[in-house]
Amino acid sequence: MGRVVVVGSLNIDSVVEVERHPAPGETVRGGDLQQLFGGKGANQAVAAALAGAEVAMIGRVGDDEMGRRYLDRLTRLGIDVTGVRIDTGSVTGHAAIAVDSHGENTIIVSPGANARVSTDDLALLDSTGPGDVVLLQLEIDMTAVGEAVRRSVHRGARVVLNLAPYSDVPAEWLEAADPVVVNEHEAALLERAGLSASSLLTTLGGEGSRWGDNAVPADLVDDVVDTTGAGDSYCGTLAARLAAGDGPDTAMRAASAAAGASVRWMGAQPA
Repeated sequence: MGRVVVVGSLNIDSVVEVERHPAPGETVRGGDLQQLFGGKGANQAVAAALAGAEVAMIGRVGDDEMGRRYLDRLTRLGIDVTGVRIDTGSVTGHAAIAVDSHGENTIIVSPGANARVSTDDLALLDSTGPGDVVLLQLEIDMTAVGEAVRRSVHRGARVVLNLAPYSDVPAEWLEAADPVVVNEHEAALLERAGLSASSLLTTLGGEGSRWGDNAVPADLVDDVVDTTGAGDSYCGTLAARLAAGDGPDTAMRAASAAAGASVRWMGAQPA
């Protein structure tokens, strides 16, 4: 069974529940402010750990109380944080999230220390090899992402690349990843850019997910609380099951179940 090494972001999420999202220039009344742990990278690392994988995290937090609390949390969950640097010149990344009565969200991200993740932070990847899965997203510096792809391929590790938030990326990244994970919106942007991936996994919301010839239904949930982080739960669990040696269908079914469970709690990660 291989490890999952996640290279990505760590954010503190400030979440407010609203009846509906405001129109531009409009003010709406919200509920109590909650500060929760988030960031696509850390969300996916937590999901992979909860799915039973041995997980290591690479990224940066600020030299502040919330950053240190985050490292303590990940450590308690069994995640190796030796690859997470405390950046003395930055604050920990932050996201402002509004969640409406249907569980749909809007998110504004202030990257903080995430913007300073660099190729100097990737030494842990030199210990990866065949059987390991390196899981990447696009909330950190793109040069660091590209170098992480290169090093992972060089070491024989499997790259799983989540194109979120969407950005056009070099074709060699798309060819290196197995799979590239996108939602329907990101898939459309990829096609519009004239880009393609030989191994493409598309999540389809309530319609499930598709990866080549494998199509898996979604776990339908009636009591949706918050959809924040559902995609991250999917990606982290998928990576964990691939690292355990599962094939696409089995890994996708586990990922769908995790994504379905994740919408039942407030925030991207379980308390």
